[in-house]
Amino acid sequence: MIRKFQRQDLEAAVKIWLAANKEAHDFIDPCYWEGYKDAVKEMFLQAEIYVFETEDMMEEIFDETGGILGFIGLDKDYVEGISVYARVSPEHKIRIVRAWQEKGNIVAMTGAGVNDAPALKRADIGVAMGQTGTEVSKEAAAMILTDDNFATIVGAVAQGRVLYMNILKAIQFLLSSNLGEVLLIFVATVLNLGSPLLPIHILWVNLITDSLPALALGMEPAEPDVMDLPPRDPRSPIFTRPLLLRVLYQGLMIAGLSLAAYLTGARVSPDTGHTMAFAVLAFSQLAHAFNVRSNTHSAFMRGKMNRWMIPAFLSGVALQLCVLLVPFLQGLFHVAALTPAQWGLVALLSLMPLPIVEMLKALGLTGESRTKR
Repeated sequence: MIRKFQRQDLEAAVKIWLAANKEAHDFIDPCYWEGYKDAVKEMFLQAEIYVFETEDMMEEIFDETGGILGFIGLDKDYVEGISVYARVSPEHKIRIVRAWQEKGNIVAMTGAGVNDAPALKRADIGVAMGQTGTEVSKEAAAMILTDDNFATIVGAVAQGRVLYMNILKAIQFLLSSNLGEVLLIFVATVLNLGSPLLPIHILWVNLITDSLPALALGMEPAEPDVMDLPPRDPRSPIFTRPLLLRVLYQGLMIAGLSLAAYLTGARVSPDTGHTMAFAVLAFSQLAHAFNVRSNTHSAFMRGKMNRWMIPAFLSGVALQLCVLLVPFLQGLFHVAALTPAQWGLVALLSLMPLPIVEMLKALGLTGESRTKR
């Protein structure tokens, strides 16, 4: 039997149910007060909630010969329409987990008792209660919740999403920056424009841009809507089409800006061209690290600032300026002294990645959307 509850009946019903059911209250109340109020409220105040009661009120599904195929609510064709199950047996719990898995979902199961052990074992992620759980459930689970607080699970999911997204950000930054270097040399060679960089320039740029800024991106705090995104498809590869698109256009952008600096400086002398391309390539990559903080939100409106990004950026700028301005290092790196006008052009081209990527984010052309679940 499936009972349907309308939204207007839910608020009063939930208050009465939580007051009468101490076990449920003890689990849900900490989640509410520890910062997950919206999620808890939405869980109970959906437009429609279906409660499936299994015991003597099951609706059986029969085949043509009269054999029982399963139960409504325990089959993959019905499981998405059920929000709450009541009075289920260990066998029913396994069927529920299996039904969700058959629909291609990653299933987490929480439990504390002996009868929860089979479903904990069957689930992709079995979570046992560390304080109230039995030893059997702990042995069957993949993870033990030491504080028995469901809010901890929400925090762990959020942190896992942040870690995965930060890995992708570091990959995107490193690939787009290095692709810019490759395209710069490749295009200049194909067009017979000469070599825009010396080998020592390439090594130095990789040293200051592929180290501290990439590490800082790995420490990026959570984006404000990280828990509003739908679950990631476990079958999707790391190098998705949107990621490859961003790497390509950002690499082209860095290469184009550096090539423009080289062509401008080369009109004066080859050394000036090398120096301007070298400076723009390094500074533009350092500025580009701020773009990669988010692929949808503005780099300047992320809320909580990454306290490692500014020191990483300033360290890279300081090291690059030492090479360009200190006489001893100028001779070692074969760079020329630049005029104020040339420094102004270097500064302008180096900062161009910020408005270019910001404009594409505003237009939704970064290849990634923030579609909520």
